[in-house]
Amino acid sequence: MKDPYLLHMFNPTKNVSPFDVNMAYEAEFDGVIPYSEVALDDIHALTQDTIFSRGKKGVKRTGIFIGGREFGLAIDMLNRAKSAMVPPFEVSVFADPSGAITTAAALMACIEVQLKKKTGDGLSGKRIDIIGGTGPVGVCAGILAANCGAEVYLTSRRGTKVAAEYASEYNSRFGVQMSGEDSSTDEKVLDFLTESHIVIGAAKAGIQVLSKKQLDQATNLEVAADCNAVPPLGIEGVEVHDMGAELSNTPKKALGLGALAVGDIKYKVHFKMFEMMKNTDSPLYLDHQRAFDVAREFAASQ
Repeated sequence: MKDPYLLHMFNPTKNVSPFDVNMAYEAEFDGVIPYSEVALDDIHALTQDTIFSRGKKGVKRTGIFIGGREFGLAIDMLNRAKSAMVPPFEVSVFADPSGAITTAAALMACIEVQLKKKTGDGLSGKRIDIIGGTGPVGVCAGILAANCGAEVYLTSRRGTKVAAEYASEYNSRFGVQMSGEDSSTDEKVLDFLTESHIVIGAAKAGIQVLSKKQLDQATNLEVAADCNAVPPLGIEGVEVHDMGAELSNTPKKALGLGALAVGDIKYKVHFKMFEMMKNTDSPLYLDHQRAFDVAREFAASQ
């Protein structure tokens, strides 16, 4: 095959995600080449091997995807790849560890749209509690929300200290302001839930983080979004296909967003980002903010 579209997948963990490989072929890359156990210090050399091997024409038919499981490391790798480019030998780079960036982008875009429909408000000034907030989806969603002016709390079952350490690390790195919160017991969850305008379930699959009984007491809640499609669902009463379904048991009739409804937007964002890589004349560096921009367009059209 002459001048194929090639996508090199740099992955810091043992396995490259089959999801990402499938998505790349759906976007009609001709060749998808996975690399496992790639360290941050490997990125510079791998990137330069990628850009110098195909000439000025071939480099436009080449891309780099960065996977893994850690949001911060993926962004570091994207920045390291960007710094290794030597114009005109440059390729586009897309970071999405465990799909966390496109999931978080879709999640926050859908919340933003549904909140606007319900209250007329944007995210600015809203209290957002992210249960399971120290994982990659929670961290990325928190950064996006904080950039929109929300009051963000990352919660952890390991207590306030752990959550605050995560928040502090990412505050320093990304210039945002997030706080930590304790979600180790039902009582601790209820302490913050009565103050929440938006609550997100971003814990591991198969763990219920909020019950209907707890939601009954969420006096300020306007939107509840669940990232978990594996039974038991993360937020009881929010079904997987809900996109703005009213939760009648909540005092303010909060709107529910289910994992598969958000996942449909995530899929479109993921696919679109690959298309952008293929169709651009200039190199793109596709991070969480670019994913959010794309997700907002899809969410607004729902």
